[in-house]
Amino acid sequence: MNFASDNHYGASAEILRALSRIGQDPDAAYGDDAITARVRARLCDVFEREVAVYPVINGTTANALSLATLVPPHGAIFCHDEAHIAVDECGAPEFFTHGAKLALVAGDDAKLTPAGIEQSLKHFQKGFVHHNQPAAVSLTQSTELGTVYAPAELQAIAALARKHGMKVHMDGARFANALVSVGCTPAELTWKSGVDVLSFGATKNGALAAEAVIFFDPRRGARFRIPAQEVGALAVQDALRLGAARSLSRQGSRTPAGQPAGAEIAQGTDPGRERRDRPSGIGQCGCSRECPIRWQRSCAAPAPGSMIGGVPSDGGGRWRG
Repeated sequence: MNFASDNHYGASAEILRALSRIGQDPDAAYGDDAITARVRARLCDVFEREVAVYPVINGTTANALSLATLVPPHGAIFCHDEAHIAVDECGAPEFFTHGAKLALVAGDDAKLTPAGIEQSLKHFQKGFVHHNQPAAVSLTQSTELGTVYAPAELQAIAALARKHGMKVHMDGARFANALVSVGCTPAELTWKSGVDVLSFGATKNGALAAEAVIFFDPRRGARFRIPAQEVGALAVQDALRLGAARSLSRQGSRTPAGQPAGAEIAQGTDPGRERRDRPSGIGQCGCSRECPIRWQRSCAAPAPGSMIGGVPSDGGGRWRG
């Protein structure tokens, strides 16, 4: 078992077979092809509303460009101090927003809380010319430590964001894990709980270099194409229609009759598998609360120090990207 990253595992066989059958005929470029159009239509069904969808090649691109659409250069983005955008993206959000500041917020289990955000907001007074202006809250679902936000938690954070004139961004690199764990619909876990834009992860769920930025207000999403073209992300969509778009379309076509829209998002994610497959000792940290474990192709859980010390730094490495 590899504890480094679910990115260390390859694409699913079904996705690879689908990719081998396409790309022979010409089609429109820059995301205007028929395959991408089918993906957009399918994701509108999955999320139960009209959405704007933009395929991108990885999670850092999705996060940085979606935030660049929401946040001005003088803005502040409130995120957990364990957030991927804060510690694993080499300053990309700050770079592509042309100077916006990440305001780091502490919190247990890598989760933001309204109280924590309120405390941090004291250092960013709205209208005060010497401070970055509050512009967005960014949270990760599932979090970097494997915990998840319930809809009620998201709604409380979104209500606070609205109170201060901020938008809500969700880093959903492991959105499928959260969906299975919480047991609700994609709509309930996003826009119905106040999320404005989702960085939708597919690579960690078996796709091949396939992520998407989903705007729940298509009018706001129209602005995404400008910073995306600026960094060449729209040109990358020519390749992505062979990867992200088609692989998502293939997954969408697999939804069995009777299952709710979005069931295919969690393909291969068995909520009972976490209990059957986890190694002895994982989750037995001695703490009083239930230990968070979310399984897809990697897991995050408290473990005894003696066990962590025995994990090699190569094949079983502990990097969590």
